[in-house]
Amino acid sequence: MMRYIMSYGAALLLILLIAGWLASGTLIQGGRGPGNGEQEIVGLIEPNENGPVRRLFASLGLIEQEPTEGISVAAIEEAQTPDSEIAATEEIQNLQTVRYENFTAQLMPIEVELRGQTEANAVVSVRAQTSGIVKQVHVTKGQTVNPGDLLCSIERGTREAKLSQAEASLAQAEASQQQAQADFDTNLSLREKGLSPANTARQFEVSLRAANASLRAAIASLDDVKTDLEYTQVRTEISGIVKDPLVNIGDMLSNSGVCATIVQYDPMLFTGQISETKINLIKNGMLAKVTTITNQQVQGKVRYISSSAERATRSFEVEIELENSNAQLLDGVTATAKIIVGEMPAHLIPQSALTLETDGTLGVRILLDDVVKFVPVQIVGDETGGVWIGGLPQSIKLITLGQEYVIDGQQVLASLDQENTAGEGSAS
Repeated sequence: MMRYIMSYGAALLLILLIAGWLASGTLIQGGRGPGNGEQEIVGLIEPNENGPVRRLFASLGLIEQEPTEGISVAAIEEAQTPDSEIAATEEIQNLQTVRYENFTAQLMPIEVELRGQTEANAVVSVRAQTSGIVKQVHVTKGQTVNPGDLLCSIERGTREAKLSQAEASLAQAEASQQQAQADFDTNLSLREKGLSPANTARQFEVSLRAANASLRAAIASLDDVKTDLEYTQVRTEISGIVKDPLVNIGDMLSNSGVCATIVQYDPMLFTGQISETKINLIKNGMLAKVTTITNQQVQGKVRYISSSAERATRSFEVEIELENSNAQLLDGVTATAKIIVGEMPAHLIPQSALTLETDGTLGVRILLDDVVKFVPVQIVGDETGGVWIGGLPQSIKLITLGQEYVIDGQQVLASLDQENTAGEGSAS
């Protein structure tokens, strides 16, 4: 039985192969001229160009499968494209994309930083120059005063009576001096005419000198009384703001007693300490920028540098004078000063552009004809807009986006970062 099955199977397979071979051929009908009347035999069996019989014969390699229209167009285009252009396109598509900005070196100020606090230029205790009971206080705490402003008044008491007495004494002394002068002149005239003895001259000369002395004493006494009256009006010689201690009405104010305390805020001072290693870098007159802990910023100049260091800290005291006409700065506020001692060329770049090489070297990646180059840098300063770095050429193309994904010597597809370039003052 098995022998019959194998015989029939072999015969069937042979018939199918013969039929397939015949179907893969071409039927030629004569009488239609050269090249005409030819038709594939498989086309008579199955008219559909994408039918199962055609696909079966194509898979067995008996006939060639006709490409579809779309595939044939793509194949034609691919066939027409040179291999060099295809390779170039594939290479461009495989390049890493980065963004860059143009930067040019600027002059960076070299600064020495000090920490300290603001300090009033002077705190003056305005004192009375006479004694008496305070009659009136003309200022209050926190009030701004200017030179010549009245602070407090003292009772005049008997000073006005003393003034009248001094004025009367002066008038009497003037009359006595005039009489003594007239007597001296008369005696001189008589002696010149020989009508008076020569030894009388001494008497009239002494009388005249005594009268002159009495006149000068009367004038001085009157001036003292007037001055004492003026001293009852206590005035300030400086501008500033009134603070405690401040006298009260009814207080007994002695000579040299404090009427009011004036804090002179203009100019304001910054006082700080600088280490002995940097003391030779700063000089009087150098510009400085002072920033208080309350975020107030003001410029000033160095006006004093101590010539001796503190024993404990080995640091030197420095004073910076600050303009404070609007009384914006307050006394005793913590602050930081940066004294500008010079300048150097450097690049102000975003801190995010910094990167590390595999060995830990700090640097940036720049572009040289679309080729990445790693350049080691040194941070020489920082500010709100970024960091100052040295060690770069005058003008660079700095990779600002994608620098972490490229390596030294790699060719990249670079584009200018238009958005950041418009916002960065250091980009050119």
